[in-house]
Amino acid sequence: MTSDPSYIVVGAGAFGTSTALHLKAKYPAASVTLIDRDDIYNEDISPSRVAASWDWNKVVRADYRDPVYCALGLAARDAWLGNELWAPFYRESGIFWISRTDFALEVVDNFASCARDRGADALDVLPAGQARDLYGGVFADADYSGVEKVLVNRMSGWADAKGALRRAARTAAERGVRIVRAEVRELVFDEEEEGKGVRCVGVRSADGEVRKATHVILSTGAFTPLLLERAAESTERDALRAGGRMVAAGVTTGLVQIDEDTAAELVQMPVCIQENPPERGASNGALPPTEDKLLKWWGQCIFKNTQTLPSGRQISIPPISADYEQWSVPDALVEDVEFAKKATFGRFGEAWKTTRHRICWDAVTPSQDFIISPHSACEGLYIATCGSFHGWKFLPIIGDHVVRMLDGTLPPDLREKWAWDRELPDVAKNKVWPTRELRDFQ
Repeated sequence: MTSDPSYIVVGAGAFGTSTALHLKAKYPAASVTLIDRDDIYNEDISPSRVAASWDWNKVVRADYRDPVYCALGLAARDAWLGNELWAPFYRESGIFWISRTDFALEVVDNFASCARDRGADALDVLPAGQARDLYGGVFADADYSGVEKVLVNRMSGWADAKGALRRAARTAAERGVRIVRAEVRELVFDEEEEGKGVRCVGVRSADGEVRKATHVILSTGAFTPLLLERAAESTERDALRAGGRMVAAGVTTGLVQIDEDTAAELVQMPVCIQENPPERGASNGALPPTEDKLLKWWGQCIFKNTQTLPSGRQISIPPISADYEQWSVPDALVEDVEFAKKATFGRFGEAWKTTRHRICWDAVTPSQDFIISPHSACEGLYIATCGSFHGWKFLPIIGDHVVRMLDGTLPPDLREKWAWDRELPDVAKNKVWPTRELRDFQ
């Protein structure tokens, strides 16, 4: 690192905001700028922010098949519980996981391997017939086809997503992070010197203003492939492109406003993850009601939006509009959300009228692993994104890992797992990888 490092973090979602916080904690005198296209303080604009992190609530769990993410999830849960910045937004409701696979047993094994003896009492693997009567029978009429065991983990829960993110941004500003509202259109590069590669030195916003730093960190989610495509075009360097490393993908959520009586019935409700029916795609599920009595669940269909760029190249990008057209949900995706409601609640939720639908966009990798890495084709450029629809829960801690990446102290296993240049697996077994197009549902 240089003697006077400076940092621009593009994107004030979970990865970017956490990175800004942790940079300022480790380097109080450093110049840290966090840039986002939206006014991240203003509560009135909360329905229109396009960040995948900006939501009513998000799942917080350590229930993973992958022991690495299990350990990270437990570390994140400790921060949600024990740090005064995060604790006000966390609710440890527990989780109820319906799966035809051996997922429950894998999670139990992972908790044991992470040396969490206290977690043993929090996890139950129950016969489906017994589990369906828990929590007042709220999931009694769910789809248990082919399910033998249900995982109940009382160490999982959920958090107020936009509340936590807004508080984090305000805390970052209080600690000296400069918050800038601007739409970053392209990266800025130094002219190539003989014998040296291209170097990223800053960003240019839509109004033409250039901001420079020694380190430019992209935490830009679903916008990342397009930003890198523009960089490749401007520098004539194909290696800058995302290629098959990531794809911009969308999933649909639904919200219902419940009444006082229903809220009372659901007061002990945990998060529910429902993998049935598996042939439809990724899991669906639901989160407990918010304080405003909003109940949210999500569908199983994950899709892309492939577009042809002026260069003739094709990539998936969110719809080109100020809000990604996130509230313009096709009827087929509305039906997908309604199907998820039925699979999770059955007859219990028949009377609920879904009042709002939203398409949430994120960057997904073939392995569902994040990318937290220097860009190998460009000095000064770093990637910290690709939440793959499971990254938000790590908001309290993910920035620490980004800072370690910047410092060169990220543990070797994580450095390899999150590398820009890594072996890409076959996506055939990745149910989060989109195979259908948004237009297929219109």
